[in-house]
Amino acid sequence: MQPDEFGPEYAIEVRDPKIGLEAYLVIDNTAIGVGKGGIRMVPDVTRDEVFGLARAMTWKNAIAGLPFGGAKAGIKADPFKANKELLIRAFARRIKPILNSLYIAGPDMYTTEKEMGYVAEEAGLNSATGKPASMGGLPHELGSTGYGVSESVEHGLEALGDDIRGKRIAIEGFGNVGTFAAKFLSEQEAKIVAVSDSKGFVYSKSGLDYEKLMRTKSEKGTVIAYEGADSTGPHEKIFELDCDIIIPGARPNSINESNYQKIKAKYVFEAANIPMTLEVEKKLTEIGKKVFPDIVVNAGGVISSYAELQHMNSHQMFHLVEEKIDRNITEIVKRANGDNYLRRYAMDIAKERVREAMAKRVQ
Repeated sequence: MQPDEFGPEYAIEVRDPKIGLEAYLVIDNTAIGVGKGGIRMVPDVTRDEVFGLARAMTWKNAIAGLPFGGAKAGIKADPFKANKELLIRAFARRIKPILNSLYIAGPDMYTTEKEMGYVAEEAGLNSATGKPASMGGLPHELGSTGYGVSESVEHGLEALGDDIRGKRIAIEGFGNVGTFAAKFLSEQEAKIVAVSDSKGFVYSKSGLDYEKLMRTKSEKGTVIAYEGADSTGPHEKIFELDCDIIIPGARPNSINESNYQKIKAKYVFEAANIPMTLEVEKKLTEIGKKVFPDIVVNAGGVISSYAELQHMNSHQMFHLVEEKIDRNITEIVKRANGDNYLRRYAMDIAKERVREAMAKRVQ
Protein backbone atom coordinates (compact mmCIF):
# COMPACT_ATOMS: atom_id res chain seq x y z
CA MET A 1 0.00 0.00 0.00
CA GLN A 2 1.75 3.14 -1.26
CA PRO A 3 0.30 6.45 0.00
CA ASP A 4 0.13 9.31 -2.48
CA GLU A 5 -1.42 12.74 -2.81
CA PHE A 6 -4.94 11.29 -2.65
CA GLY A 7 -4.62 8.95 0.34
CA PRO A 8 -5.26 6.80 2.14
CA GLU A 9 -6.39 8.97 5.01
CA TYR A 10 -6.98 6.04 7.37
CA ALA A 11 -5.95 2.37 7.30
CA ILE A 12 -7.45 0.49 10.23
CA GLU A 13 -6.97 -3.11 11.34
CA VAL A 14 -9.60 -4.62 13.63
CA ARG A 15 -8.87 -7.84 15.53
CA ASP A 16 -10.55 -9.95 18.18
CA PRO A 17 -8.79 -13.31 18.63
CA LYS A 18 -11.55 -14.61 20.89
CA ILE A 19 -14.06 -14.73 18.05
CA GLY A 20 -11.62 -14.95 15.14
CA LEU A 21 -12.24 -11.43 13.87
CA GLU A 22 -9.59 -10.07 11.53
CA ALA A 23 -10.67 -7.14 9.40
CA TYR A 24 -9.37 -4.18 7.44
CA LEU A 25 -10.96 -0.80 6.80
CA VAL A 26 -9.35 1.71 4.46
CA ILE A 27 -10.77 5.21 4.13
CA ASP A 28 -8.95 6.53 1.11
CA ASN A 29 -10.15 10.08 0.53
CA THR A 30 -12.97 12.15 2.06
CA ALA A 31 -12.48 15.45 0.24
CA ILE A 32 -15.79 15.13 -1.60
CA GLY A 33 -17.65 13.45 1.25
CA VAL A 34 -17.81 10.63 3.77
CA GLY A 35 -15.99 7.45 2.70
CA LYS A 36 -18.38 4.99 1.02
CA GLY A 37 -17.72 1.37 0.15
CA GLY A 38 -18.84 -2.13 0.95
CA ILE A 39 -17.76 -4.78 3.43
CA ARG A 40 -16.62 -8.04 1.83
CA MET A 41 -16.08 -11.33 3.61
CA VAL A 42 -13.58 -13.68 1.98
CA PRO A 43 -10.89 -15.91 3.53
CA ASP A 44 -7.99 -14.44 1.58
CA VAL A 45 -8.68 -10.70 1.78
CA THR A 46 -5.60 -8.54 2.37
CA ARG A 47 -4.98 -4.97 3.44
CA ASP A 48 -3.53 -4.14 0.02
CA GLU A 49 -6.61 -5.56 -1.73
CA VAL A 50 -8.88 -3.43 0.48
CA PHE A 51 -6.75 -0.36 -0.24
CA GLY A 52 -6.98 -0.97 -3.98
CA LEU A 53 -10.74 -1.30 -3.73
CA ALA A 54 -11.02 1.82 -1.56
CA ARG A 55 -9.06 3.80 -4.15
CA ALA A 56 -11.37 2.49 -6.87
CA MET A 57 -14.30 3.78 -4.81
CA THR A 58 -12.70 7.22 -4.62
CA TRP A 59 -12.68 7.38 -8.41
CA LYS A 60 -16.07 5.66 -8.84
CA ASN A 61 -17.87 8.07 -6.53
CA ALA A 62 -16.19 11.09 -8.10
CA ILE A 63 -17.09 10.01 -11.64
CA ALA A 64 -20.66 9.29 -10.60
CA GLY A 65 -20.94 12.80 -9.19
CA LEU A 66 -21.87 11.59 -5.72
CA PRO A 67 -21.06 13.41 -2.45
CA PHE A 68 -18.99 10.45 -1.24
CA GLY A 69 -15.32 9.72 -0.79
CA GLY A 70 -13.75 6.31 -1.26
CA ALA A 71 -13.53 3.52 1.31
CA LYS A 72 -13.70 -0.26 1.61
CA ALA A 73 -13.71 -2.93 4.31
CA GLY A 74 -12.80 -6.58 4.32
CA ILE A 75 -13.35 -9.30 6.92
CA LYS A 76 -10.97 -12.23 6.61
CA ALA A 77 -13.22 -15.26 7.02
CA ASP A 78 -14.87 -18.09 5.09
CA PRO A 79 -18.44 -16.86 4.61
CA PHE A 80 -19.73 -20.43 4.35
CA LYS A 81 -18.24 -21.52 7.67
CA ALA A 82 -17.99 -18.41 9.84
CA ASN A 83 -20.66 -17.00 12.13
CA LYS A 84 -21.34 -14.01 9.89
CA GLU A 85 -23.66 -12.23 12.30
CA LEU A 86 -21.15 -12.47 15.13
CA LEU A 87 -18.30 -11.10 13.01
CA ILE A 88 -20.31 -8.33 11.34
CA ARG A 89 -21.77 -7.09 14.61
CA ALA A 90 -18.37 -7.16 16.33
CA PHE A 91 -16.78 -5.27 13.44
CA ALA A 92 -19.56 -2.67 13.43
CA ARG A 93 -19.24 -2.09 17.19
CA ARG A 94 -15.50 -1.56 16.94
CA ILE A 95 -15.71 0.99 14.13
CA LYS A 96 -18.88 2.66 15.46
CA PRO A 97 -17.01 5.87 16.46
CA ILE A 98 -16.29 6.61 12.78
CA LEU A 99 -19.44 5.21 11.17
CA ASN A 100 -21.54 8.00 9.64
CA SER A 101 -18.80 10.61 10.14
CA LEU A 102 -15.96 9.02 8.14
CA TYR A 103 -17.37 5.78 6.74
CA ILE A 104 -20.72 4.40 5.58
CA ALA A 105 -20.85 0.65 5.01
CA GLY A 106 -22.59 -1.29 2.26
CA PRO A 107 -22.86 -4.86 0.96
CA ASP A 108 -20.09 -6.45 -1.07
CA MET A 109 -18.86 -9.99 -1.70
CA TYR A 110 -20.76 -12.42 0.55
CA THR A 111 -22.52 -9.67 2.49
CA THR A 112 -26.14 -8.75 1.81
CA GLU A 113 -29.01 -6.66 3.12
CA LYS A 114 -29.13 -8.98 6.13
CA GLU A 115 -25.58 -8.11 7.20
CA MET A 116 -26.18 -4.40 6.57
CA GLY A 117 -29.15 -4.69 8.88
CA TYR A 118 -26.78 -5.93 11.60
CA VAL A 119 -24.51 -2.91 11.04
CA ALA A 120 -27.47 -0.54 11.24
CA GLU A 121 -28.69 -2.14 14.46
CA GLU A 122 -25.25 -1.72 16.03
CA ALA A 123 -24.42 1.79 14.81
CA GLY A 124 -27.58 3.52 13.54
CA LEU A 125 -29.66 3.53 10.35
CA ASN A 126 -27.34 5.87 8.45
CA SER A 127 -24.24 3.76 9.16
CA ALA A 128 -25.01 1.42 6.27
CA THR A 129 -26.85 1.32 2.96
CA GLY A 130 -28.25 -1.66 1.14
CA LYS A 131 -30.33 -2.41 4.25
CA PRO A 132 -33.58 -4.39 4.25
CA ALA A 133 -36.59 -2.47 2.98
CA SER A 134 -38.15 -2.84 6.42
CA MET A 135 -35.37 -0.58 7.73
CA GLY A 136 -35.88 2.00 5.00
CA GLY A 137 -33.24 0.47 2.76
CA LEU A 138 -32.83 -0.14 -0.95
CA PRO A 139 -31.22 -3.59 -0.84
CA HIS A 140 -28.78 -4.45 -3.61
CA GLU A 141 -30.96 -7.51 -4.14
CA LEU A 142 -33.12 -5.15 -6.20
CA GLY A 143 -30.38 -5.38 -8.81
CA SER A 144 -29.02 -1.82 -8.92
CA THR A 145 -25.46 -2.85 -9.83
CA GLY A 146 -26.57 -5.25 -12.56
CA TYR A 147 -28.93 -2.58 -13.87
CA GLY A 148 -26.05 -0.12 -13.99
CA VAL A 149 -24.01 -2.66 -15.98
CA SER A 150 -26.81 -3.06 -18.52
CA GLU A 151 -27.20 0.71 -18.81
CA SER A 152 -23.43 1.03 -19.32
CA VAL A 153 -23.58 -1.43 -22.19
CA GLU A 154 -26.58 0.24 -23.80
CA HIS A 155 -25.35 3.82 -23.51
CA GLY A 156 -21.70 2.97 -24.09
CA LEU A 157 -22.52 1.35 -27.42
CA GLU A 158 -24.91 4.16 -28.26
CA ALA A 159 -22.18 6.75 -27.65
CA LEU A 160 -19.99 4.81 -30.09
CA GLY A 161 -22.73 4.74 -32.72
CA ASP A 162 -23.45 1.05 -32.11
CA ASP A 163 -26.60 -0.78 -30.97
CA ILE A 164 -27.16 -3.23 -28.12
CA ARG A 165 -29.90 -5.18 -29.91
CA GLY A 166 -28.72 -8.59 -31.06
CA LYS A 167 -25.28 -8.26 -29.47
CA ARG A 168 -23.91 -11.62 -28.26
CA ILE A 169 -22.90 -11.28 -24.62
CA ALA A 170 -20.94 -13.58 -22.28
CA ILE A 171 -21.12 -12.91 -18.54
CA GLU A 172 -18.50 -14.22 -16.12
CA GLY A 173 -20.09 -14.75 -12.71
CA PHE A 174 -23.74 -15.48 -11.99
CA GLY A 175 -24.21 -13.94 -8.57
CA ASN A 176 -26.13 -10.77 -7.78
CA VAL A 177 -24.45 -8.64 -10.45
CA GLY A 178 -24.34 -11.26 -13.19
CA THR A 179 -27.92 -12.45 -12.79
CA PHE A 180 -29.40 -8.96 -12.89
CA ALA A 181 -27.12 -7.88 -15.73
CA ALA A 182 -28.36 -10.90 -17.71
CA LYS A 183 -31.98 -10.03 -16.88
CA PHE A 184 -31.80 -6.39 -17.89
CA LEU A 185 -29.64 -7.01 -20.97
CA SER A 186 -32.10 -9.66 -22.17
CA GLU A 187 -34.90 -7.12 -21.79
CA GLN A 188 -32.90 -4.77 -24.02
CA GLU A 189 -32.89 -7.44 -26.77
CA ALA A 190 -29.26 -8.43 -26.35
CA LYS A 191 -28.48 -12.14 -26.69
CA ILE A 192 -26.91 -13.79 -23.64
CA VAL A 193 -24.88 -16.60 -25.23
CA ALA A 194 -22.81 -17.65 -22.20
CA VAL A 195 -22.66 -17.33 -18.43
CA SER A 196 -20.40 -18.91 -15.85
CA ASP A 197 -20.23 -19.71 -12.15
CA SER A 198 -17.59 -21.44 -10.03
CA LYS A 199 -18.43 -24.82 -11.63
CA GLY A 200 -17.94 -23.72 -15.24
CA PHE A 201 -19.54 -21.96 -18.20
CA VAL A 202 -22.57 -22.80 -20.32
CA TYR A 203 -22.77 -21.64 -23.95
CA SER A 204 -25.56 -21.52 -26.52
CA LYS A 205 -25.08 -19.94 -29.92
CA SER A 206 -28.79 -19.18 -30.21
CA GLY A 207 -28.89 -17.58 -26.74
CA LEU A 208 -29.68 -18.70 -23.20
CA ASP A 209 -33.14 -18.23 -21.69
CA TYR A 210 -32.88 -16.09 -18.56
CA GLU A 211 -35.75 -17.66 -16.62
CA LYS A 212 -34.49 -21.15 -17.44
CA LEU A 213 -30.99 -20.17 -16.29
CA MET A 214 -32.35 -18.93 -12.97
CA ARG A 215 -34.37 -22.13 -12.44
CA THR A 216 -31.34 -24.25 -13.30
CA LYS A 217 -29.09 -22.36 -10.89
CA SER A 218 -31.70 -22.57 -8.12
CA GLU A 219 -32.59 -26.24 -8.59
CA LYS A 220 -29.26 -27.72 -9.69
CA GLY A 221 -26.84 -25.34 -7.99
CA THR A 222 -24.89 -24.51 -11.15
CA VAL A 223 -25.50 -23.01 -14.58
CA ILE A 224 -23.66 -25.87 -16.32
CA ALA A 225 -26.71 -28.08 -15.66
CA TYR A 226 -28.65 -25.95 -18.19
CA GLU A 227 -30.29 -28.34 -20.65
CA GLY A 228 -30.01 -27.85 -24.39
CA ALA A 229 -26.77 -25.85 -24.39
CA ASP A 230 -24.20 -26.21 -27.15
CA SER A 231 -21.26 -26.63 -24.78
CA THR A 232 -19.93 -26.30 -21.25
CA GLY A 233 -16.39 -26.02 -19.90
CA PRO A 234 -14.14 -24.65 -17.16
CA HIS A 235 -15.28 -21.24 -15.93
CA GLU A 236 -12.05 -19.49 -16.97
CA LYS A 237 -12.58 -20.53 -20.60
CA ILE A 238 -15.59 -18.22 -20.95
CA PHE A 239 -13.19 -15.47 -21.99
CA GLU A 240 -12.22 -17.43 -25.11
CA LEU A 241 -15.76 -17.79 -26.49
CA ASP A 242 -16.97 -16.18 -29.69
CA CYS A 243 -19.10 -13.18 -28.68
CA ASP A 244 -19.39 -9.43 -29.16
CA ILE A 245 -19.21 -8.40 -25.51
CA ILE A 246 -17.56 -10.01 -22.49
CA ILE A 247 -18.55 -8.91 -18.99
CA PRO A 248 -16.11 -10.00 -16.26
CA GLY A 249 -18.21 -10.01 -13.10
CA ALA A 250 -16.46 -12.19 -10.53
CA ARG A 251 -13.15 -11.96 -8.67
CA PRO A 252 -10.19 -9.62 -9.36
CA ASN A 253 -7.68 -10.45 -12.10
CA SER A 254 -9.81 -13.01 -13.91
CA ILE A 255 -8.47 -11.47 -17.13
CA ASN A 256 -4.71 -11.68 -16.99
CA GLU A 257 -1.47 -12.19 -18.92
CA SER A 258 -2.36 -15.81 -19.65
CA ASN A 259 -5.72 -15.19 -21.34
CA TYR A 260 -6.19 -11.60 -22.51
CA GLN A 261 -4.93 -12.36 -26.02
CA LYS A 262 -7.56 -15.11 -26.37
CA ILE A 263 -10.49 -12.72 -25.94
CA LYS A 264 -12.56 -12.58 -29.12
CA ALA A 265 -15.10 -9.99 -27.94
CA LYS A 266 -14.77 -6.48 -29.33
CA TYR A 267 -16.08 -4.85 -26.14
CA VAL A 268 -15.21 -5.53 -22.50
CA PHE A 269 -17.45 -4.07 -19.76
CA GLU A 270 -15.90 -4.49 -16.31
CA ALA A 271 -18.71 -5.41 -13.91
CA ALA A 272 -16.33 -6.78 -11.26
CA ASN A 273 -14.00 -4.62 -9.23
CA ILE A 274 -10.46 -4.77 -10.67
CA PRO A 275 -11.11 -7.75 -13.01
CA MET A 276 -7.67 -7.16 -14.50
CA THR A 277 -4.55 -5.16 -13.74
CA LEU A 278 -4.08 -1.77 -15.35
CA GLU A 279 -1.23 -3.24 -17.39
CA VAL A 280 -3.43 -5.98 -18.82
CA GLU A 281 -6.24 -3.52 -19.46
CA LYS A 282 -3.86 -1.32 -21.44
CA LYS A 283 -2.63 -4.31 -23.45
CA LEU A 284 -6.20 -5.25 -24.31
CA THR A 285 -6.83 -1.79 -25.72
CA GLU A 286 -3.63 -2.04 -27.75
CA ILE A 287 -4.91 -5.16 -29.53
CA GLY A 288 -8.10 -3.35 -30.49
CA LYS A 289 -10.50 -4.03 -27.64
CA LYS A 290 -12.70 -1.26 -26.25
CA VAL A 291 -12.57 -1.62 -22.46
CA PHE A 292 -15.14 0.17 -20.29
CA PRO A 293 -13.64 0.45 -16.78
CA ASP A 294 -15.15 -0.87 -13.56
CA ILE A 295 -15.22 2.56 -11.92
CA VAL A 296 -17.93 3.54 -14.42
CA VAL A 297 -19.65 0.27 -15.32
CA ASN A 298 -20.45 -1.06 -11.83
CA ALA A 299 -21.39 2.26 -10.22
CA GLY A 300 -25.08 1.34 -10.01
CA GLY A 301 -24.67 -0.01 -6.48
CA VAL A 302 -23.17 3.13 -4.99
CA ILE A 303 -25.65 5.34 -6.86
CA SER A 304 -28.36 3.24 -5.21
CA SER A 305 -26.65 3.88 -1.86
CA TYR A 306 -26.96 7.62 -2.37
CA ALA A 307 -30.60 7.19 -3.36
CA GLU A 308 -31.21 5.27 -0.13
CA LEU A 309 -29.71 8.02 2.01
CA GLN A 310 -31.96 10.48 0.17
CA HIS A 311 -34.99 8.30 1.05
CA MET A 312 -35.85 7.59 -2.59
CA ASN A 313 -38.05 4.66 -3.59
CA SER A 314 -36.88 1.90 -5.94
CA HIS A 315 -38.40 3.55 -9.03
CA GLN A 316 -36.59 6.82 -8.31
CA MET A 317 -33.38 4.90 -7.63
CA PHE A 318 -33.43 3.09 -10.97
CA HIS A 319 -34.12 6.37 -12.76
CA LEU A 320 -31.14 7.98 -11.01
CA VAL A 321 -28.85 5.07 -11.96
CA GLU A 322 -29.86 5.37 -15.60
CA GLU A 323 -29.46 9.15 -15.60
CA LYS A 324 -25.99 9.16 -14.05
CA ILE A 325 -24.61 6.18 -15.99
CA ASP A 326 -25.83 7.65 -19.29
CA ARG A 327 -24.32 11.08 -18.61
CA ASN A 328 -21.00 9.78 -17.28
CA ILE A 329 -20.30 7.11 -19.86
CA THR A 330 -21.29 9.45 -22.70
CA GLU A 331 -18.89 12.12 -21.44
CA ILE A 332 -16.03 9.61 -21.18
CA VAL A 333 -16.56 8.26 -24.70
CA LYS A 334 -16.76 11.84 -26.02
CA ARG A 335 -13.48 12.80 -24.33
CA ALA A 336 -11.79 9.66 -25.64
CA ASN A 337 -12.64 10.64 -29.22
CA GLY A 338 -11.94 7.19 -30.63
CA ASP A 339 -9.19 6.13 -28.22
CA ASN A 340 -9.78 2.58 -26.92
CA TYR A 341 -8.20 3.34 -23.55
CA LEU A 342 -11.29 4.77 -21.87
CA ARG A 343 -9.89 4.53 -18.34
CA ARG A 344 -7.50 7.41 -19.05
CA TYR A 345 -10.42 9.77 -19.63
CA ALA A 346 -12.49 8.40 -16.74
CA MET A 347 -9.51 8.97 -14.47
CA ASP A 348 -9.03 12.50 -15.79
CA ILE A 349 -12.60 13.34 -14.76
CA ALA A 350 -12.24 11.69 -11.33
CA LYS A 351 -8.92 13.32 -10.50
CA GLU A 352 -10.15 16.74 -11.60
CA ARG A 353 -13.11 16.47 -9.22
CA VAL A 354 -11.14 15.10 -6.26
CA ARG A 355 -8.31 17.63 -6.63
CA GLU A 356 -10.83 20.45 -6.82
CA ALA A 357 -12.48 19.24 -3.59
CA MET A 358 -9.09 18.83 -1.87
CA ALA A 359 -8.08 22.35 -2.85
CA LYS A 360 -11.31 23.79 -1.40
CA ARG A 361 -10.87 21.84 1.80
CA VAL A 362 -7.47 23.35 2.60
CA GLN A 363 -8.45 26.96 1.84
